[in-house]
Amino acid sequence: MENRLVVSASPHIAHKDSVKKIMFGVVISLLPAAVGGVYFFGAKAAWVIVLAILSAVITEALIEKLTKKPITIADGSAIVTGILLAFNVPPEVPWWIPVIGSAFAIAIGKVPFGGLGYNPMNPALLGRAFLLASWPSHMTIFKTAPKDGSLSGINLAAIKSYGLDAITSATPLNVFKTQRGILFEWHDVLKSGMENPALQAKADLANNAISQLSDSYANLFWGRVGGCVGETSVFLLLIGALYLIYKRYIGLRIPLTYIGTVAVLTWLFAGTEGLFSGDPLFHVLSGGLILGAFFMATDMVTSPVTPKGRIWFGVGCGVITVIIRLVGGYPEGVSYSILLMNLTVPLLDRYTKPKTFGKVEQK
Repeated sequence: MENRLVVSASPHIAHKDSVKKIMFGVVISLLPAAVGGVYFFGAKAAWVIVLAILSAVITEALIEKLTKKPITIADGSAIVTGILLAFNVPPEVPWWIPVIGSAFAIAIGKVPFGGLGYNPMNPALLGRAFLLASWPSHMTIFKTAPKDGSLSGINLAAIKSYGLDAITSATPLNVFKTQRGILFEWHDVLKSGMENPALQAKADLANNAISQLSDSYANLFWGRVGGCVGETSVFLLLIGALYLIYKRYIGLRIPLTYIGTVAVLTWLFAGTEGLFSGDPLFHVLSGGLILGAFFMATDMVTSPVTPKGRIWFGVGCGVITVIIRLVGGYPEGVSYSILLMNLTVPLLDRYTKPKTFGKVEQK
């Protein structure tokens, strides 16, 4: 009787990693991009990050205090939410933007659902969506050029030589969207047989601008472009992503299918000369794709748990991102694509659940 086995509910394999350890591991992975944001955009970026973190932590502690629930700010999840919220806003926003965004992310996107582990959508992205809907001018107008770079990512010499001064205040994706629209308008004029010298001159400049964007891969990779605080440096984001992969906090199914889908679809449909004329590398390096694919779409709480579900989740994020970038009103679609796919996670988990070993299906 003394040697009888103790039977308990699953899971039966324990792991040394705790929620707190994982959350602070994510914080460590975000530090390179945070330091890069401060380097490229100055002290104002540091204030955005600090204010967003403080707002998230204080909001969570205050709500839990008022509702007489255990204070959970020591687990680090509120800090992660604050950093990710800060990474998704421009560096020159007023101080109250990151404060309100983080407070909304915690008070509406996390706590009402039961706290960490129960929120259906990524809180930081929900906070960003709220800010974008409430104060679009603050969230979509970028004024701070990065150190040793330009807002558009196009070299200053090229801007002067090609007469592209009109695009110096636009980010790479904004430049692409506006100039591509001009080219499509010019193609329609050519088909109609009409003459429009002014539009032809604009189309020539648009061609030059898009060709210069394709030559700006290095600026996009290192972070010498305009954008939100933590999304511009692909290099620094990949350093953090490699750390998460090394620690096995995230897998590669979602990031690779997400990025791969964007690459394929932009190659097919994002060109200015018909199908298969797009520049997939530009779209992979631009905007918040790398940040979203590795740090937000892979959120353990709001992403599928099944292998097939994660693949479909990544594909769905990629499709929605490309649709918004090419057809929607905004030049970027990463945030909305992840939020929308978050809502499909229960269905993806249900319909991609692996067959139970040894179970015979009844016909």
